[in-house]
Amino acid sequence: MKAVIWRELKNFLKNPLFWAGLLVALVGIYQNLEPYLGIHYFSDGELSPKPGVAVIDADITEGYIPAGEEKHRRLWEEAVARSLEQDFGMSAEEAEETMEKTRDMELEEAYAWLEENYRYYGAEYTYEDTAWYSGTAAECNAYIEEKLEKHPFSWYLSRKFADFAGLYMGFLATVLLAFVFYRDMRKKNYELLHTKPVRAWQYLGGKILGALAAMALILAVLTKYVSLGSVWAGASFPFATFFVYHDVLLTVFGALLGGLVLYMHRSNIKRLLTGTENKFSLHRKKE
Repeated sequence: MKAVIWRELKNFLKNPLFWAGLLVALVGIYQNLEPYLGIHYFSDGELSPKPGVAVIDADITEGYIPAGEEKHRRLWEEAVARSLEQDFGMSAEEAEETMEKTRDMELEEAYAWLEENYRYYGAEYTYEDTAWYSGTAAECNAYIEEKLEKHPFSWYLSRKFADFAGLYMGFLATVLLAFVFYRDMRKKNYELLHTKPVRAWQYLGGKILGALAAMALILAVLTKYVSLGSVWAGASFPFATFFVYHDVLLTVFGALLGGLVLYMHRSNIKRLLTGTENKFSLHRKKE
């Protein structure tokens, strides 16, 4: 099986499709990461509070900040009141009176009350949608300062990079695995399993691990964290298994193997989250 993994890893690194896909992934990562490459403070007049609820994907780069508990509740009440006006034909006064009755209720109780009395379903999802709101320049700048007091800018940037890199690398690995298996099916390479001393699971598993090894190698080079590449490979193994085989038992087996990798790297994961994980370098450290 080691021979299959090594061969597939070399095949990936020699395949122009791999490097073309990697280039596309890097461009995509940069485009998504570009708003986070610097600290931007908002000036007066640059932002103005926007009516309505904030979209889920919006964040501080677009002037959205998380609402405190009291403000969150008020934003939720306003959003539900607007919905009662627009979707249920209530007047502004009727919607306000309706929401006034929920002010002394706990959230779960208010959800159930609206559903029972007005057939208003999904109030809990409206609450989730109002977790962020469009703040003023002063509010956004204060939020940025608060976050930078907790962690340095590099800490937040590395987390964003890990999110986008994992997403694009996972997609690239899936596409490459599909290409490899399609190529082998056309070449009828599986007939070799009857003549070579390699079992079917070793051959197929070697191809999957070879692809994951190629992705992990690139990720380690980009971040200089060897452990990050290993963690990514372990986390993505069950997904790659599912997309290739569409078999529940094999996916469970892949999840167990991936979980074992993550468990063995639990100390590395803690250091990655705290920013204390060691990086590899091709240069010797100066004594």
